[in-house]
Amino acid sequence: QVQLVESGGGLVQAGGSLRLSCAASGRTFSSYAMGWFRQAPGKEREFVAAISRSGNRKYTADSVKGRFTSSRDNAKNTVYLQMNSLKPEDTAVYYCAAKLRDGSSWLPPSNGEEYDYWGQGTQVTVSS
Repeated sequence: QVQLVESGGGLVQAGGSLRLSCAASGRTFSSYAMGWFRQAPGKEREFVAAISRSGNRKYTADSVKGRFTSSRDNAKNTVYLQMNSLKPEDTAVYYCAAKLRDGSSWLPPSNGEEYDYWGQGTQVTVSS
């Protein structure tokens, strides 16, 4: 089992940047492919980004492509989401999620139902 704790959220003006962190404890972090999701009030949960166990493969949703990128540091048991050029529509609670799976280069899916563990979320608010 793994426990996930997100941090780094906050209030930022449009055009600004934030970096979210997701710290993992428990079972070996490098055994998990990781994903980022978000949920705005009144909306369904939305996929944002995913990264393989080794970090050598990653992808982002079209809505954030070119602005957001994920990375990870397995030595620090942490995955990151760098968010640049933030827009008011990026306002949401952001969650990280873990998927236990063989294969260091395997990319996890964009379907949140496939993930095994979730963090509690961190609020990101972008003002116009």
